[in-house]
Amino acid sequence: MYSKKLAAGTEFPVFSLKSTSGEDLTLGKASEGFDWQMIVVYRGKHCPLCTQYLQQLNAKLDDLHGLGIEVIAVSSDPLEKATVQMEQVNPNFPVGYGLTIEQMQSLGLYISSPRSPEETDAPFAEPGMFIVNEEGLLQVVDYANSPIIRPELGLLVGGLAFIKNPENNYPIRGTFE
Repeated sequence: MYSKKLAAGTEFPVFSLKSTSGEDLTLGKASEGFDWQMIVVYRGKHCPLCTQYLQQLNAKLDDLHGLGIEVIAVSSDPLEKATVQMEQVNPNFPVGYGLTIEQMQSLGLYISSPRSPEETDAPFAEPGMFIVNEEGLLQVVDYANSPIIRPELGLLVGGLAFIKNPENNYPIRGTFE
């Protein structure tokens, strides 16, 4: 199956989801107090690697906020499943739920079917990460078709600090035509 991936340097398709706390989340536009936004797409409650990754992300949150980067995590899980998983993660960042297949496709995410009813009961997005700059452009994008491939968060935070430092004048990479 082919999915159209979002290209670095292009506009992120802004849309909204509900958060597990009941707020509206706008993906692709940083909230007040931040100039960039990191959107982490995770597989859902059925994925223990996602739980671990979100816990690690929570540990890096102060570093990311210190760089002016808002963090949001989203999945296709319904509210009930997302809430149960977040009791294990205890995130200090907003978590969106209910990502639709159409939204997953618009983001170019890999989508998988459950292996069995015991795993989960609906198609779900594989991991993805989108870092949107102050102009609404994709500064950094990462897609995975498996739960075992994710950006290493220490390296990511260090790289984002370098990119955001105005003295480095670092462009959006991967835009050669």
